[in-house]
Amino acid sequence: MAQLICCNLSAGYEGKAVVRNLNFQVHAGDYLCIVGENGSGKTTLMKTILGLHPPISGKIFMDNGLKNRKIGYLPQQTDVQKDFPASVREIVLSGCQGRCGNRPFYSRTEKQMAEDAIRKMEISHLAKRCYRSLSGGQQQRVLLARALCATQKMLVLDEPVSGLDPKVAAQMYAQIEKLNREDGITVIMISHDIEAALRYATHILYIGDRLFFGSNASYQRQFSQAFPGLKGKGGDQS
Repeated sequence: MAQLICCNLSAGYEGKAVVRNLNFQVHAGDYLCIVGENGSGKTTLMKTILGLHPPISGKIFMDNGLKNRKIGYLPQQTDVQKDFPASVREIVLSGCQGRCGNRPFYSRTEKQMAEDAIRKMEISHLAKRCYRSLSGGQQQRVLLARALCATQKMLVLDEPVSGLDPKVAAQMYAQIEKLNREDGITVIMISHDIEAALRYATHILYIGDRLFFGSNASYQRQFSQAFPGLKGKGGDQS
């Protein structure tokens, strides 16, 4: 069953389309990577899917059990956010705010959800630490744990390994893949790293001078000269 369907979608801001006429579907358990050149509209598309920007034209359909508040979002960090003076536990728990409604406090269930997310991201030893004292990789794990508190269905990630060294980036990719494979959480991720995208994703959406949406294997067949010998999810090698 499709969790998300975009039909003839054009996305942009101030009435000006940045990306036009997109048609694609995301099913439960998919791992979709959105790739393309800088300025091609990847982040704008993501914000439109999340309801942060209205579509310029076209439609976005979501499964009834998947509304914006049921999507975990990990945006790119600003310098101000990296210096936020709160504990790791407080940051992660804030991911439950969408569940609170008009309640001015977190329930026992929500607090346990935050603890489970902290454990899953292997940052229990950091729970009392101040967020701004952490390394970049540790901060990203905290934000991923926060996003998990918002959803058990879909994660939307905007270049989650940006600025991380290769070893830490590989660890972050492994955590995301584990959530997708073992927990069945759908992943939609913007990535500038096409090799990593092909290594982990089940589907690719390419935005640029041409549009492509399809399976990882189909993408590799069409772009085989650019990625000789690279074998990604799906088992096909072009």
